[in-house]
Amino acid sequence: MTAATAPARGPGTAAHAARRAFRALALPAVLIGVWWAVSSASGSYLVPPPDVIAAAFAELWFSERFFADALPSIARLLGGYALALALGIGAGLALGSAPRLRALTEPVLEFLRAVPPPVLVPLLILLAGVGNGMKVLVIVSGCVWPILLNTIEGVRAVDPVLADTCRAFGVRGTRRLRTLVLRSASPQIMAGARQALSIAIILMVISEMFASSSGLGFTVVQFQRSFAVPEMWAGIVLLGLIGVVLSLLFRRVERRVLAWHTGLRAATRGE
Repeated sequence: MTAATAPARGPGTAAHAARRAFRALALPAVLIGVWWAVSSASGSYLVPPPDVIAAAFAELWFSERFFADALPSIARLLGGYALALALGIGAGLALGSAPRLRALTEPVLEFLRAVPPPVLVPLLILLAGVGNGMKVLVIVSGCVWPILLNTIEGVRAVDPVLADTCRAFGVRGTRRLRTLVLRSASPQIMAGARQALSIAIILMVISEMFASSSGLGFTVVQFQRSFAVPEMWAGIVLLGLIGVVLSLLFRRVERRVLAWHTGLRAATRGE
């Protein structure tokens, strides 16, 4: 595309980008201002002002400590989340496609789903020790359920007309799984995956609070026990930023995976 044929970016595009930036930053700016006012009025050591937290954040996480504590935590989070995706989608496809198998396993699944994952930490320590395996298993034990249940419901909701059409045209096996079942269930699978991502961050922190010597959860607890309050808040801010970055990355993946679904909904609405 030449310069003569390239679409010009007029003032409307810049104005739209400015409005989007304002909407994204307005509420955080207001909350920081409120925090600053409250911390200045209270004078409490437990509520440090944002500039003190920012200084502690820069000193802590723009150093080797990020590679020693934050990166291993992120690796465990992503590993447990990926394993939960594989197990949840795989088991969900099997259970959603087999009503008798689903009826047979439903009582056990409901029992296991009701067990809070943090309660399993002492058991997992006994079974897997106190290393990375235990922490990954804690993340998997909580993340797998929203993915599994949403996958089952997505498979069950496959349009019977489309299923009959595939049967009539001889579309079977992996081709049917790829073109019909996974595509039809993908909106609900992505909804479960989004829920599981927030659960993964919580369980990552919880798993590192037990019998651990590194990681963000361990670091935040150590700062709290030593009354290093600005550093503790800096760790909490880093956890929040990790959550924001992972959410933005997930949104990009979701937009790409569900591009067909978004276009179909827009066509149905006549947009």
